[in-house]
Amino acid sequence: MAMAGAPTYREAERWLLGRELFGMRFGLDRMRKLLTALGSPQRTFRTIHVVGTNGKSSTTRFAAALLAGEGLRVGAYTSPHLVTYRERVEIGGVPISEVAFARAVAEVRRATTLVERRLEPGDLITQFEALTAAAFLAFAEAGCEVAVVEAGLGGRFDATNVIDSEVQVLTSVGLEHTRWLGPTVRDIAGEKLDVVTPGGTLVAGPLPTEALEVAERVCAQRATRLQRVARPLPLELAAKGAFQRLNFALALAACQAFLGRELRPAAIRRAAATTMPGRLEEIAETPLTLVDAAHNPDGVAALASSLPAVLGGRRPLVAVVAILEDKDAAEMLRKLGGVCDEFVFTRADNPRSLPPGTLDALAAKVAPSRPRSIAPAADAALRLARARAGEQGAVLATGSIYLVADLLRPAEAGRSIL
Repeated sequence: MAMAGAPTYREAERWLLGRELFGMRFGLDRMRKLLTALGSPQRTFRTIHVVGTNGKSSTTRFAAALLAGEGLRVGAYTSPHLVTYRERVEIGGVPISEVAFARAVAEVRRATTLVERRLEPGDLITQFEALTAAAFLAFAEAGCEVAVVEAGLGGRFDATNVIDSEVQVLTSVGLEHTRWLGPTVRDIAGEKLDVVTPGGTLVAGPLPTEALEVAERVCAQRATRLQRVARPLPLELAAKGAFQRLNFALALAACQAFLGRELRPAAIRRAAATTMPGRLEEIAETPLTLVDAAHNPDGVAALASSLPAVLGGRRPLVAVVAILEDKDAAEMLRKLGGVCDEFVFTRADNPRSLPPGTLDALAAKVAPSRPRSIAPAADAALRLARARAGEQGAVLATGSIYLVADLLRPAEAGRSIL
């Protein structure tokens, strides 16, 4: 229990939610000033930096688990969260306590007040900057020896690009956030690869030719070793989905480059037991009900390839779908239409979520043979989908991490959505 006068988690949460109003602003000047005001906590631990289009969070968690299995005190910073901000800041594979999180955010809040007095009017610390600073402060105070840090968006001007990482991981590159990162795969790769530091190691997953060319050029310019990982590990993982074996292979290569040696089999076995919330996560049986945070065409393609092994022949498969307006919804629906038998469209609790009617109209064009329904809210959509699937079928909720969050929050609060 927090002492009288001590900051509380709810206060920290309210302050962070208020920072959402300031939106997203690129640039590292605010972040550097904020960390300086906090005593530069990011300099107290070593780092691995993870960037990419898909697979960042899973790769980050796998890498943290692998290093912890080697006896290191490890922090992991991921985003976004599903239920609580604390999920973004893990130490030893466990989200930090409400007390520790509140204390870190309170320190960041005090530093923010000082920094913003010296900034130009309207140039304010963003929510992601505040969260990143709080994570670094929490890692320092917990005595972490290493932190595995997931970038938020891009790389060059992302708030996480203030660390001197020894190893960087590029999980994948696809067309995403073109408004901010550029219109081509080459542009996006360049933005992400700006995190590469001289003399380190870049571990890269399978890349389009244009992205690989950028990676080779950047590594040559910065005297950085490029290590490519093209194949998934033939390893049984607790995390569902064939795509996770590639993420694990990337994490293992990154950790071996970081330590300069192979990892012990016991550490690998321990990390293989890591589960991934919101990634092919089972939330109910009869019918089998899964949630997955795939939110772009490449993510949906990876999800679709993993479904047969997870479903075990259950049919029909009814998809509950919500998609944000900046995604390629038509292509996502086309890919989902190839594996799902029926759609139930809804919207996530996010102002950028497309109206269900828009998704319905798109599906009529790209997957015309699939029956379609509309439900106004996520919980109602899930109940309808479960009724349509029946006891022998299955339900998959996907298309947006915000949809997954909507469906997981009630369970966290002790309420049923089924």
